[in-house]
Amino acid sequence: MTAASAFDLCLAFPQWQGSGRHANLARGGDATARVCERFAPRVDVPISGGSERVHGVNHWDSIFAQFRAAQRILTERAAARVLTAGGDCSVDLAVIDHLNGVHAGLHVVWIDAHLDANTPDTSPSASFHGMPVAAILGEGPAPMRDALRHPVSASRFHYHGVRVGDDGEWAFKAAHALGVLQVPTTLIGPVHIHFDLDVLNPDEFPHLAYPEAGGPGVDEAVALVAGIAAHADVVGLTITEFAPQSDDAARAGQAVIERICRAVAASDDP
Repeated sequence: MTAASAFDLCLAFPQWQGSGRHANLARGGDATARVCERFAPRVDVPISGGSERVHGVNHWDSIFAQFRAAQRILTERAAARVLTAGGDCSVDLAVIDHLNGVHAGLHVVWIDAHLDANTPDTSPSASFHGMPVAAILGEGPAPMRDALRHPVSASRFHYHGVRVGDDGEWAFKAAHALGVLQVPTTLIGPVHIHFDLDVLNPDEFPHLAYPEAGGPGVDEAVALVAGIAAHADVVGLTITEFAPQSDDAARAGQAVIERICRAVAASDDP
């Protein structure tokens, strides 16, 4: 398999409504998509404007409409290997749900500085990008619970790099016994990787809306992705939360995003 065929769909999903600091996400989403489209045919999720707080979530109507649009694209394309260019962290809900239905025993590796495990009842901000982990495990807002067809089992969910969370998120992690990926990893079978760029050390990668001290450098993070891909079948990769403040910053970040994509695609080269 060549690098260009490692994925059969590039889902460009520049959703910003889930973030509380979305000023630069549009630039970042476009820059991310322009890298990811080199690896698979690109299809764009239509993005609307903002909307009101409903079900304890800011901009809920827009987020839910975009989620449903992504579901339709994934179904119509019969996508089995998906590279997603975000957008905020919650773009992964439709993708993970879809891939969990296609690939029996799918593991999800959530590489992120943040736990992202609030529910509408525990979130202090009502920003949905802080809720996707709870949602994919089946504890999102009621309409989302009804629309998700394949919730992820907690035993097949693995954090890596997390270091920041609210009290409700730490409680959710403990209550569901959510594990942390051990390195080197021994995961086998189908795997989806969620890669939030804010996992990276902001001293090395500063193009973030929510930088958090510490975290791996770029080389270490790329090696982690390559290590997962060397042993497991990476059927999904989502890259989120790129927030460059200028076109020059966007170009600098694109070089890192391409390395992450190639860490998966290269594992399929003959």
